[in-house]
Amino acid sequence: MTEVEAFLAAVAPPRRHAEALRLDAFSREVTGWAPVLWSGSMLGYGSYDYTYASGRSGTWFATGFAPRKAKLSIYIMPGYADFGDILGRLGKHTKGKSCLYLNKLEDADMDVLVELVRAGLEDLGKRWEVKGS
Repeated sequence: MTEVEAFLAAVAPPRRHAEALRLDAFSREVTGWAPVLWSGSMLGYGSYDYTYASGRSGTWFATGFAPRKAKLSIYIMPGYADFGDILGRLGKHTKGKSCLYLNKLEDADMDVLVELVRAGLEDLGKRWEVKGS
């Protein structure tokens, strides 16, 4: 069993486990990339190297998710600055700077989520080179 398979198998409760499997299949289909486990609790698809004006640099995943117990966290890098129109059509959610929170996956319109992930990847690609995983 791979690290990703083991991570997905351990997601609980059962509803969150099923949602994690759906989000993994969704993310693979939308991006065309395989997942990589990041920081032990996030599945990332693709990656990019960044260097900020402060000099801080690193590598992070291009898009991904974390099936947290309370909410699903879906990561759109580098954020949602220009996506108000898409978010308005998504369904019930809350958001952070580059993180979308869903109480349950069925709260989101999956066609709109596809649009959001693709827009996020396109925006990210304008800032940093995005590599597949």
